[in-house]
Amino acid sequence: MENNGMNRDGIHAMVPRAQMPEHVRKLRDTYAITPGAPFYRKEFGFFTLERWQAEGLSPEADLAREFGFDPPALHHLNQLGWCEAEFEPSFEVKVLEDRGEHEVEQDHAGRHVLYFKGRRNGFMPEYVDHPVKDLRSWEENCLWRLNPESTERFSDLDARMAEARACAAQGMIICQNLIGGYMYLRSLIGPAELLYKTCEDPDLVHACMRAWFDLADALIARHQEYVTIDEIFFAEDICYNCGALISPAMMREFLLPYYAELIKRLRARQFDPDRHLYIQIDTDGFSDPVIPIYREIGMDFMSPFEVASNCDVVRTGREYPDLIISGGIDKRVLATDRATIDRHLERILPPMRERGGYIPTSDHGVPEEVSLDNYRYYRERCLEMGG
Repeated sequence: MENNGMNRDGIHAMVPRAQMPEHVRKLRDTYAITPGAPFYRKEFGFFTLERWQAEGLSPEADLAREFGFDPPALHHLNQLGWCEAEFEPSFEVKVLEDRGEHEVEQDHAGRHVLYFKGRRNGFMPEYVDHPVKDLRSWEENCLWRLNPESTERFSDLDARMAEARACAAQGMIICQNLIGGYMYLRSLIGPAELLYKTCEDPDLVHACMRAWFDLADALIARHQEYVTIDEIFFAEDICYNCGALISPAMMREFLLPYYAELIKRLRARQFDPDRHLYIQIDTDGFSDPVIPIYREIGMDFMSPFEVASNCDVVRTGREYPDLIISGGIDKRVLATDRATIDRHLERILPPMRERGGYIPTSDHGVPEEVSLDNYRYYRERCLEMGG
């Protein structure tokens, strides 16, 4: 797609910096890894709002005003899954088995999940079965649900893209979210069985990944008829507390070729061919071992760097000075005391601000153990040290 160099509308060329709102410039400076730039202010998420409301936070509270967050400077394009495959239609949600205090339910992704009876939140679910066992079950249960030509996927396309174009006109980062290949395969096959399938039935794994690619490529192409995409965000969760859940060889065979081709096609379709495409990988656990692997497809952004799994954003920031980093604030520390919070932040925030390219957030959703008073103090210190 040709860029005539004149139409700086955020789609055909970048909006002039002077026309961007301050918070958009701040996030753009973060992505540019600008040393000393003020931190963009956001949070990963919250699991503690019920406690905070009991401690005096109004249910109607504006969290951005309450804690000093910046307005959104990034616009998400979705429709490609997050923790599960993006089925259309999804599976029927229904209880399959009564086990006394527990029950087994088929969820929207076709998995059989063991729950406490009558409860669906507040604990880790136990997955007892997954929809894909072989090529037959893949085709009967799932493949047709991933049809990229399904009209239902595009029923609200014009409205969604009008919003995206308005955000692009402010210089906001337009980010395409999608489920990463590992998380997708895990939701179809199961984490343990997937490892066997990569050895015993690699054709099945590749068939699943071809459908992942076909759907992602088709839907992203439709989005690119309206906007230039600044970032592609893979929700991957490929690590646990000691490293990757699959081997580097498995990643290079079953994931990276599909990622590389998707990124190549995305870049070739951009209205603005000079726009840098940021590639972000999101994974819990100890992510250090997979950083060099994802660098092979051009990854330049990673999150959320869980401290309990031995991640250290200061260490990683020094090792990879051109890597954008988000996360790395130990959620457990936020549940301790002010002196401990101070020591933690004083070790991380000054060097990371001097380096640039860092967004301080909790290394996962803020847990219910964190009091409202502690969290307010943490945010006050972030504001003091973050500019």
